[in-house]
Amino acid sequence: MKKLLLSGAFAILTLASCSNEGNAVNTVESMKTPQMENFDKAFKSLGDPQNRPTEEEKNRNTSELSDRRKALLVPASKELILSTGVTEDELTRKTGGDMSQIIVWATQIYMQKSDEIRKNIKSDK
Repeated sequence: MKKLLLSGAFAILTLASCSNEGNAVNTVESMKTPQMENFDKAFKSLGDPQNRPTEEEKNRNTSELSDRRKALLVPASKELILSTGVTEDELTRKTGGDMSQIIVWATQIYMQKSDEIRKNIKSDK
């Protein structure tokens, strides 16, 4: 009788574990597009020792990123913007090639997509 109860309890725990595993997979991180992940990585790379602000950049007393650090974000920003169906010409026309505008636009897209993912996760539960 004990073996039967223990087997039943083990089976229930196994099933519960498997159903929770499916929920864990549907997180914002796991649902990001490759372009969103690259954008994330680019921002995180700003914390790498070689990409941190130099003393000169720190002494400027501005909250804006230096051109050197913006240049690290632009490729991933462009990739994210282009992944939405925007053409290279449209990107250039709307931003004039300004690195700050490209990064801001990509950040807006990233936030919008993240919100959509969160809403999808909530509606799945």
